[in-house]
Amino acid sequence: MDDALAELVEDFEVLEDWEQRIAYVIDLGRALPPLPETDRIDANKVSGCAAQVWLASERDGDRLSFRADSDSAISRGNVALLLRLYSGRAAHDILAFDAKAALERLGLPQALTRQRANGLNAMVGRIRQAALEVG
Repeated sequence: MDDALAELVEDFEVLEDWEQRIAYVIDLGRALPPLPETDRIDANKVSGCAAQVWLASERDGDRLSFRADSDSAISRGNVALLLRLYSGRAAHDILAFDAKAALERLGLPQALTRQRANGLNAMVGRIRQAALEVG
């Protein structure tokens, strides 16, 4: 996870301002594969987001993979960024990772409205919940 975070930090550092960084986040979202309609169910909706965000998880042993989508470009980008950090990781690594510190390192919460930052935290909470359920 640290390698994925380091790559994101590097990507963010070459961008000159927050408009470019938000555009980069939106581009991350555009690269997400389409979410199957079967995953667009209420059980996969992330509450606490201004936009509709769906986050589906799949377990393979102690590893979790995530699929996601949103009806908002910024929220879709935010969840794509989180999938880069979390998807394919062991549950214990997900739980040990300090998401707040990582997002602060990227400076992302400061670039978002309070409502979008709360949504980002809700997405992290849903990912952590899936990891807790693995045991």
